[in-house]
Amino acid sequence: MRATDPRSDRAALRSLLVDAVRDAGELALASLGPGLRTWHKADASPVSSADIAVNELLRARLTAATPAYGWLSEESADDPARLAAPRTWIVDPIDGTRSYVEGRPDWSVAVALVEEGRPILGAVFAPAERALFVAAAGDGATRNGVPISATGGSSLDRSRVAGPRRQLEQLAGLVPGIEPVPKIYSLALRLARVAQGTIDAALASRSAHDWDLAAADLLVHEAGGALTAVGGERPSYNRADPVHGSLIAAGGARHAALVDVLREHRRQFA
Repeated sequence: MRATDPRSDRAALRSLLVDAVRDAGELALASLGPGLRTWHKADASPVSSADIAVNELLRARLTAATPAYGWLSEESADDPARLAAPRTWIVDPIDGTRSYVEGRPDWSVAVALVEEGRPILGAVFAPAERALFVAAAGDGATRNGVPISATGGSSLDRSRVAGPRRQLEQLAGLVPGIEPVPKIYSLALRLARVAQGTIDAALASRSAHDWDLAAADLLVHEAGGALTAVGGERPSYNRADPVHGSLIAAGGARHAALVDVLREHRRQFA
């Protein structure tokens, strides 16, 4: 792909993103083994040499093709120039690093392209499961090329819900009929499974960042669902502060029912 601004060519952008994310996932898989180095950041979160290598691959591939776009990644120093860019790539090289280094499958590579605060293109790749989720604004969402959709209905009784244990316990106190499912450590993958319909709803505790959310937000939306704050407000991305409060995701009608329940208890979930 030529090093030009392809904003008018959605197919080219999608192909660029899909190829880069696939290759990034394969690099992460190949990096598992005795040579993998791990350490902790200042906030005590884990990071590995694979996180850094994947970040470098994605940055090289995506910014070479779209030099006018901004860049925001968990594993890059923040550059405020992104705030004035026409579009910005938002990247989590390995979402769920702890699961990755421990050999569990629930980790992913997540990349979104954001314009005016909202994702217009997104991909979440779970290499251990060979599952590639892709969405483009107005074009729906797919898993390995097959269209996906969030579950329908508005009932919360017997809804399968994933999220942090504390939030699930709080929600169960308000809606005793929910069915908690085991935590999915990659938040992007947790939300992708709402878009896929394998779970009915997902919760995210406060302090999630743009890179955890943006790609999966578009997946959920394009699959007929919604991802919002507890009070129903839709997240905005590529702000100066990329940190978010607590969030909920579900199919459209069920999401509305959750907002109705949680709005009165938003301080508890904020």
